[in-house]
Order: sequence, then C-alpha cells, then structure tokens
Amino acid sequence: MSALRNERHLSMSDLVARIRAGSVDTVIVGFTDMQGRLQGKRLHGHYFVDHVVGHGTEGCNYLLAVDVDMNTVDGYAMSSWESGYGDMEFVLDERTIRLLTHLPATALVQCDLVWPDHSPVVQSPRTILQRQLDRCAERGWTALAGTELEFIAFDTTYEAAGDANWQGLSPVNQYNVDYSILGTTRVEPLLRAIRNHMYDAGLDVEGAKGECNFGQHEIGFLYADALTTADNHVVYKNAAKEIAAAQGKALTFMAKYDQREGSSCHIHLSLRGTDGELVFWDADSGERSVLYDQFVAGVLATITDFTLLYAPNINSYKRFADGSFAPTTIAWGLDNRTCAVRLVGRGAGARMENRVPGADVNPYLALAAMLAGGLHGIEQELELEEALVGNAYTSGRRKVPATMPEARAAFAASSIARAALGDEVVDHYLNMADVELAAYNATVTDWERRRGFERL
Repeated sequence: MSALRNERHLSMSDLVARIRAGSVDTVIVGFTDMQGRLQGKRLHGHYFVDHVVGHGTEGCNYLLAVDVDMNTVDGYAMSSWESGYGDMEFVLDERTIRLLTHLPATALVQCDLVWPDHSPVVQSPRTILQRQLDRCAERGWTALAGTELEFIAFDTTYEAAGDANWQGLSPVNQYNVDYSILGTTRVEPLLRAIRNHMYDAGLDVEGAKGECNFGQHEIGFLYADALTTADNHVVYKNAAKEIAAAQGKALTFMAKYDQREGSSCHIHLSLRGTDGELVFWDADSGERSVLYDQFVAGVLATITDFTLLYAPNINSYKRFADGSFAPTTIAWGLDNRTCAVRLVGRGAGARMENRVPGADVNPYLALAAMLAGGLHGIEQELELEEALVGNAYTSGRRKVPATMPEARAAFAASSIARAALGDEVVDHYLNMADVELAAYNATVTDWERRRGFERL
C-alpha cells in the first residue's frame, strides 16, 4: 500500500470502503495533458471497485496529440490517423486519492500513462517530470517546490463570457486590490470556498491575497515535494474553475488577459538530501552552497533553451513587459523581483524563485525544465555570475525570448534539452508549438479589424 501524502488523502482501502458504504459514488480517474489540464473520465463507484482497482483503465492516445480545442492535428509521432488512434493505459497512483468536497460524493485519483505493453508514455508531462526527479534521486537528492498561481475572476458565468466574445466582462474588483483586506472581502465567498475545499482535498493552504490587476487574486499553498506540488497545482486549477462556475462566476488563468498586469506562476525550488540534509546551504559557513550556485547558474544558462516550456502559448509572451513585475531579463538577484530568478531565504528556507512562467504554464514541464537546467549547471560546474543589483529591466543583460517563434527555435536547437528530455519529448512539444503558431497565424484578430477596417 502506498504511503499517504497526508491524513486528508485516502488509501485505496478507505476509498473502497466509502464506495461500499455509499458516501462516494463517483470516482474521477484523471491525468494531466500537454496543456496542463486535468483530463479523464468519471466512473461509477462500484464499477471502479469491481473493474478498475488493481487494473487501471484506458483512454485514447489522441489526448496527448490535440490542440487546446481538442482538434486532432498532424505531426505527432505517437498518435495519428495512420496509426489508428489506439489506447493508452491509465495507471492509478494511489498516493493521489482525494475527496473533492465541492462535488457530491466524488473522489479523484491521478494517473500515470503507459502503453499497452506497460512501457511509459514518455511524452506525458508527469513522466517527463518523474524522469528528472529520478536523476535527482540517483544523486541522493529530492526536489521541493511551490507554485504561486494567480488568476482574474469575473462577475459573470463562463457561458455568458463566451456569448460576449470574452469582451466587456466585469472583474470582481474594480480597482487594484494588492494586499487589500477590503478588496478581498468583496470576493471572500469565492476565495473561502476554494481555500476550504482545497484543504479538504489534501492541499496545505496558506492563504489568499489580492493582486494588482482588477479582479486578480492569488491563493497560496505550502511547498511539498515537486511531484506532489505539480499534482496539487493541476487539481487546484481545475477545481477553482468549477467552484467559481458553481457561484455564477468565471476566472481565467491566462498569462495576459488585458493591457494591465499579467497573471504569473512563480515557481520556488530547492534540493534536499533524501535524509533531509540541506543541499542549497552550507551550515558551517552560513552561506549558499557551491551546489546551489551551480544549480542557479544552470537554470540561468538554460532559460532560453526551456522558455517554450515556461511560456507554452502565444499569449504567454504578451506578459513579458518591462516594469510589469514579469521578467524580461535573464539575471538573478537577492530578493530582486525585477530579475528572472530571485533568491530568497536562508538555511532550510533557501530557495530559488523562477519568475518566468505565467499562470498558463504546465507545472510538470516547468519543474522538469528547471531541474534539467539546474542539473546541467551542477554537472558542468558552472560558475554563477554576480547578482544583479538594481533594475534588471534597464540593465542591458540578456533578454528572455520575447516571442514564441524565438523560444521554439531555441528549444529545437538545444542539445541540453535533447540530452535531458530525449528527442521524442522535444520533437513532441515542438509540434505542439507549431500547431499553436499555425492556428494563431491563420486567425484574423479583433485588433486587426479595429486597426484596419476603415483606416487602411
């Protein structure tokens, strides 16, 4: 039996007992797709007990080969019309069993994906992260991580927002509510429901605070091992939308919804020994360890290589604006929010914060990229440059790729990415970028109509 992540998770025997007692009648079996979404199916509780426990279930392999609209697209080696769109198997990870108290009598189990011969689906985001965690484990390390995910909430339903073409929506706050108690009180029924239901689901909730854009908020969660953090991130992102919808509201995790501040997903990361010993801190000197500096140097050296995984959509790049708290400069600083990488904390709290990802990021892919970059720095014994002091936006340092084509080209050419992730993975996510770029380039936008309908 797998060890429980905390006392709010269920063991498989607990879940089976609840199903037989009638307190749970629905089990969601889900995995995370390329876009970072929870996908899967709802199973009747007794069917789950009789036919899925100990066996898993199946789903079409096109689920890792579609665009955001679930259209089948060309170019994926693992899935196509020619190969017949066969099945993948969902392998239940019993450590992830949790109740979803915002839904009636419902539990969730997250899954890994394997082929019918039980070999792993290497393009699966969870598998990609696990392989980097395995590399850490080979060195006696475990990765700890936390993700800070922002969203914008609106006083409208998702259906009404669609009918309005997602324009002219009323945010839940009409002014900047960054750290405002009054402003967050106005939204507390939504924020409180998300906090409490996520605690019930096994997430360790810290709290909620307002952010800068109108209607923008952040709910924070305690750090955990990197896989648990990524699993929780996906559950939270999906559930927050469901809870908002139940209250007649809508919220978005777009990286850049409008001309004001974008929504970020700052990722905090550190390494520990498997026995809990510090890796990023030298207790004798009271300073950062050599390994910490090498790890950060590796992340900085590979930001361009991995920007496509930190910023996976066309919209992601609209967030990178000078003076916006989103980074445009590849540099690190001590508690400096203008840099791409910010170092904070001392001793057991010493960690790096990657400020490049936006709220649309796939957490498994971003964490895998950070670990791959950091391990590259350690393996190559890279020297960490001097900390940037002052305003990174005006420093003249190297820039984060400003467009998706630029990031795509860097990822394609990266020998580091191919060595760490494998050609199958790199080529798969390059095709995802190509699909996104082709769709965008074929679309006539409202901006073009406004600009050119009469005046051009």
